[in-house]
Formats: sequence, C-alpha cells, structure tokens
Amino acid sequence: MFQALPEEIHALGREFEAAGHELALVGGPVRDAVLGRSSADLDFTTSARPDDTEAILRRWNRGGAIWDMGREFGTLGASRDGVKVEVTTYRTESYDPASRKPAVQYGDTLEGDLSRRDFTVNAMAVRLPSLQLVDPFHGLEDLSRTLLRTPVDPRQSFDDDPLRMMRAVRFVSQLGFRIEDATADAIEELAERITIVSAERVREELVRLMLGAHPRGGLELMTELGLAAHVLPELPALQLEIDEHHHHKDVYEHSLTVLDQAIDLESPVGSGGPCERPDLVLRLAALMHDIGKPATRRFEPGGVVTFRFHETVGAKMTAKRMKALTFDKDTTKKVARLVELHLRFHGYADNPWTDSAVRRYVTDAGDLLQHLHRLTRADVTTRNRRKARMLSRAYDELEARIDHLAEQEEIGKIRPDLDGNTIMELLGIPPGREVGEAYKHLLELRMEHGPLGAERAEQELRAWWEARSAQ
Repeated sequence: MFQALPEEIHALGREFEAAGHELALVGGPVRDAVLGRSSADLDFTTSARPDDTEAILRRWNRGGAIWDMGREFGTLGASRDGVKVEVTTYRTESYDPASRKPAVQYGDTLEGDLSRRDFTVNAMAVRLPSLQLVDPFHGLEDLSRTLLRTPVDPRQSFDDDPLRMMRAVRFVSQLGFRIEDATADAIEELAERITIVSAERVREELVRLMLGAHPRGGLELMTELGLAAHVLPELPALQLEIDEHHHHKDVYEHSLTVLDQAIDLESPVGSGGPCERPDLVLRLAALMHDIGKPATRRFEPGGVVTFRFHETVGAKMTAKRMKALTFDKDTTKKVARLVELHLRFHGYADNPWTDSAVRRYVTDAGDLLQHLHRLTRADVTTRNRRKARMLSRAYDELEARIDHLAEQEEIGKIRPDLDGNTIMELLGIPPGREVGEAYKHLLELRMEHGPLGAERAEQELRAWWEARSAQ
C-alpha cells in the first residue's frame, strides 16, 4: 500500500538517506493508508536537525520555497511538483502545569518520537526509502479493533499534552472508534487540565469533532468524561433534572437528537445543494438551539414547566460561548441568529400566517433561510407520530407558500418601493432621522401588502407625511 506513494516522496527519502539521516512517514497518513483512506497531509519525522532538514529540502525541491513558520518546534515544509510535505525533527514535548504552550525537546530515535504520539493508531511510521513499517505500540492491532489507546501511560500522555483528550473524542466522531477504559479513566481524572490549552487549539478540535461522521458519539463522551464542563459547559447543563411528573423532555438528549436529524437533512457531499454536508453552522445551531432553557426554566402552578424567551437568552449565550472559543464573527453571528429564530415556526400549524408574516419570516432569516428550514424540521423529536406528521405537513405548506410568494416577488430581498433618495426628493427633506422613519413606514407597508408600485407608494408616503406633520 505504501509503494503507491508519489515518486517525489521516494526521492525525498533517498535525499535524507544520502545525507546520513533517517526519514519516516508518520501519524495520520500511515493510519489512513491502512484504513484505505486518502490523506492530503504528508507528515514526516527525521533524525536531522532543522538546519540540516532545510538544506535537504532545498536540494529536493530544487531551490524552491521553504516554509519555516514551525521552525521553533522543529518543523519545516516544502513542495515539489504539487506534492507538499512537512518534516519535523524527532522530539518530545510537555506542558508546564501553568503554561498554554508546549516545551519542545529534540529526540534521538524514531521509536522515542512515536512514544510521544497521541494514540497507538497514530504511533506507526514507514521508514523511507525502505518502506519498512515501524509499529512498536501495536497500533495495527488497535486499528483493527477500532480502539483508542495511548502509547505510554495515559495519565502521562494527557499530562504532557492535554489537547490529546479532545483529540480522543474527536476520533470517536471522525472514525467511530471507542476509547480504551484506562484511557477514558485518565481523561475523566485530568479533564480540568484542558483549560491550560489555548482556546484556538481547543476550538479546532471541537470543529473537527462537529464535522465528523459521528459527532453525537464524541459529544456524549465529552460530557461523560468531564471535558464538556470546561470546553462547552452549556452542553452538560442541558441535563436538567426531570421533574417527578415528567412534564418536560430531557433537553440534553433532545438536543443531540436534533443534531442527528439536522445532519440527516444536509445535502449530499458534492451535490451543490443547500447546507451541503458537513455544514458547521447548521450542526452548531442544532446543538446549541436550546442552551437557554436551563436559565429560563420556571415551574408554574399545576406542575407546568416553562422556558419563556429561551431562544433569546440562548442566542446571547451562544454568541458568548463561541466568542470565548475564538470562532470567527461571521460563523458566530449565523449560529446565534439561528438559535434566536428556531421557535418562529411554532404555532403556525394551529394558526397559519398571513402573507405578511411569511414575508417577515423570510426577511428575518435572510441568507440563513435554508438553514432555518432544516433546523426547524430537525427540532421535531416528538414520539407522537400523528403530531410529527401534522408538523411536517404544516412546514411543507409554509415552504410552498414561501416558494409561491418568491415567484411573485423577490421575497428574499424585500425593500420598500421607494429608496432613500426618492423619499428625500418627494418630501423635500435632507438626510436624517425623518428619512429613516419614512423608509421604515414604507417597509412595513411592503411587508403587509406586498409590492405597492411606485405610484401607490408615493401616495402612501405623502399621506403618512401629512399625518405626521399634523401631529
């Protein structure tokens, strides 16, 4: 399986061998090759120190560019004929108890370098140019058992690099693996240590988990082993105590089910359809949509449990958590907005909306309309099949009405029939607050009645202005 490596890689191995240094393909690419998966990353480890590695890479890529942003960690990169490589000097690393950055020390052997890898399935290497497989910690056996286990004592491994605990639950999501008992026990014992890792690195692992094939499994383990309490505390907080009369759902299980159902509603990979799999915004919104419930839960007379305004509270909590995890502003804004809007559809089945209300629904959703469609449908987890069918039919009707209105007007881009410049010209007023009020009035009319046309819009504007001036 390793003979199929590009010729450029075999040439790289010969360059290192000629210079008297060892070189080995290592980690994920080896694991993925055994699993029959392709890997875009080609990571190598070497006995050469960075200066020697740089000289060899310059010969290999015929004097091309060298990427040395990771030089302080012993890592350099280069490319040749479209093949990109990263080469890292054998090393060991550990965290100071109070530090967010690992301390790097260079090592002397391939086996020593592999011992500091996160899991045995990633602690395999292929020597180049001989293509000899090196597997000192029985990674192949663990791979066949879909088992995650650390090469050394798990407490030492996670103490050295706490981010490995997040990688463990991420691999559960991505590969469907299970975590060996002793390894899971160590995560539970050391979970709080994840707090010394930078928010950026934690976020990267969380995103990879969310985009995996089985995010629910990873999230459940995050919660069970105590990682979520430090990374995403809103998730375990959803495990509300069920009242003695069972008058409300298990919000935690409900949220994970909504996530599963939202994933099922994503468009297939490569289809070009809306919310193409994997869609991070949709998945995060599904997970976070009810996080405002614990803060808004109230026990009313008669044993009724309410969560009034949990969508508004949840949107603010979502934005705060995503900011703390250093998500970009655009993703944060989109996810928080979906959380805020996820209840809008409720009540439609009992009292269908006017065209005005449909226009407002579409306008408020904006570019997120297709996400909101899927989130709203995924939020139906009732076991009452009759109710579920009724809600599905009601949303089918709403989508049909949206499509019908879209054929008649640009419902996704609703604007008043007159723009600001025309308003100022007709009323003879300069830019200012009055223009904004007039614009808002015409927008309300547009929402309520659909397109008015320029003539009627002018009549409505002048009537509004005369009434306002008479006050």
